[in-house]
Amino acid sequence: MMYETQNHWDTIYKTKTAAQVGWTQEVPYTSLEFIHSFNLDKTASIIDVGAGDSKLVDHLILEGFSNLTVLDISAEALEKAKLRLGEKAKTVNWLVSDVLDFKADRAYDLWHDRAAFHFLTSPDQIKAYLDLTANSVKTYLVLGTFSETGPDQCSGLRIKKYSADTLSNTFKNEFSKIKCITVDHITPFQTKQNYLFCSFKKHDPSKSSL
Repeated sequence: MMYETQNHWDTIYKTKTAAQVGWTQEVPYTSLEFIHSFNLDKTASIIDVGAGDSKLVDHLILEGFSNLTVLDISAEALEKAKLRLGEKAKTVNWLVSDVLDFKADRAYDLWHDRAAFHFLTSPDQIKAYLDLTANSVKTYLVLGTFSETGPDQCSGLRIKKYSADTLSNTFKNEFSKIKCITVDHITPFQTKQNYLFCSFKKHDPSKSSL
């Protein structure tokens, strides 16, 4: 199954340009606004999960963040991003992995995921992701999924749509919601996709009830 999924995404990134895929953003304004709201130190450990060849990493490098990890199932996607960044790519930790197979070697100050989580549609997949974030996120989590009025599929794959309440309830055991917003993403071919973005903060264990 992992190989099929990897092959699916490698084929997309090998055969399509940025102008031919719906998720392309020249400037990921919403993600950057959420990240800026945390006032992180420039040495904070940040991971962008399911990033593809997103330009978020470009902007974070420009802003001086120095401890960046980019993870995606598609080696083709990451190669595109590395090529685009040139020498700057050497400052980033690039990881080719299905997120559900990912074994983090640290807890990240910020875990960012725009449009990867919503591809996990079974209870087992969702639980695995919850366990992973519980163990791999030190402080902040930012998730972007299709909203309840968003598309039912992406790139031919079924997705799971969320409201602010359902996404917050999904992560409530380990994270407290900070903020949720919906935004319209205009694709390169001028169609509209409605996204839900939520930010969360990891529960402080010292404040847990006994």
